Amino acid sequence: MLKHRGFPGRLPGTDFQFVIRRAVHGRGVTRIVARERYRDRAPADRRADAGFLAALWDHFGEAAFERGNLDAGRISWLFGREVVPAEDPFDPESYEALLRIDLRRARAAFPEVFAAGRVPLQSDDEDEPWA
Repeated sequence: MLKHRGFPGRLPGTDFQFVIRRAVHGRGVTRIVARERYRDRAPADRRADAGFLAALWDHFGEAAFERGNLDAGRISWLFGREVVPAEDPFDPESYEALLRIDLRRARAAFPEVFAAGRVPLQSDDEDEPWA
């Protein structure tokens, strides 16, 4: 499993996780699925979605990226909309699966992530040696 060095481990000041520590062995890889985002989601959940998308944008930009140690649950809140498969066929249970940001949809859903002057999220690698 590829570990994305320099990628924030969580949304700063929260317990919203962005990466996992180690690959899952025995039970299988957590599947990426498109989760429905309803209008009444908690503000903290919406901030976590925006923060994760911002971290993806800061780290990868428009380039395709490998799932690696990115948290499947967090990806699933954006999957099928702002984050889409970058390969066909796509294996939602593979750490090597390629994804990319759908820039048009991401800008429409989270304009604050692409605002001029936004400060990029910082990695907390020194606090989390597994990141």
